Amino acid sequence: MKNQMGATIRTLGLFVFMFGLFMAIGWLVGSMFIGNWVTGAMVFLVLAALINLISYFYSSKIVLWSYRVKLVSEVEAPRLYRIVRNISAMNGLPMPRVGIIPTSNPNAFATGRNPKNAVVCATEGIMRLLDDEELSGVMAHEMAHVKNRDILVMSVASTIAGAISFMARFAFYGALFNGRRNEGGLIIALVVAITAPIAAMIVQLAISRNREYKADAEGAKLIGRPLYLARALEKLDTANKRDPIKFGNPASSNMFIVNPFRGGGMVTLFMTHPPMGERVKRLRQMANKMGQF
Repeated sequence: MKNQMGATIRTLGLFVFMFGLFMAIGWLVGSMFIGNWVTGAMVFLVLAALINLISYFYSSKIVLWSYRVKLVSEVEAPRLYRIVRNISAMNGLPMPRVGIIPTSNPNAFATGRNPKNAVVCATEGIMRLLDDEELSGVMAHEMAHVKNRDILVMSVASTIAGAISFMARFAFYGALFNGRRNEGGLIIALVVAITAPIAAMIVQLAISRNREYKADAEGAKLIGRPLYLARALEKLDTANKRDPIKFGNPASSNMFIVNPFRGGGMVTLFMTHPPMGERVKRLRQMANKMGQF
């Protein structure tokens, strides 16, 4: 109940923030193009309401579609299916649907509104890179997110961040081709300049670094082998730097166990994951306390 309430509060906070940001952009657009800021604000308010509804009910489907996830049966992916089923049973959670992401980038994420609608996804690359022990550590981490009901917030946050970036670009190009060079155009340009980090910050606030630490710890405790996940994270960190994902949206990087996007600027300025060295260090400390070396 506590986990569910926390997820609900975080999601509501995202919705409120998005309404405010959309209305601010609408106010600027309305002032510039139609000379009526009220109309612009109201139009963007309606858009915000629609996107909020869509993100709540369909954010997981959007994420699955954007990463070309193929839902698979036990016959199609027996190894992954077996690992996820065993971890679900340990958690006392419903068996989630299982998906494969067609990319050599080694990674994994979970999505869905709640444990009954959860989908756990692994890339083709992670299936090749990790052994069964390491893959179990990764899946335990993802199932910890499911158990803690982080998955709704992660999915909604990704959809919202992408929508904010899109609407900001819309406002920017509208100002660019408006033909009227005025102070409003400069304000719009300024809004666009700060929107990308705001969108990234929404994701960062939705699932903080502490949530990743918690999922690491709970997943490791569940299977009783922190070193499984520690070894996996070290491999994933190196491999993701070498082979970043080629599609998808950086706004959804928070959903993955390791950031699949590598680049400079705003992508790394607002990191959604804790430092890898610290994650591995904590897991190894857990293992030492359990007498594992």
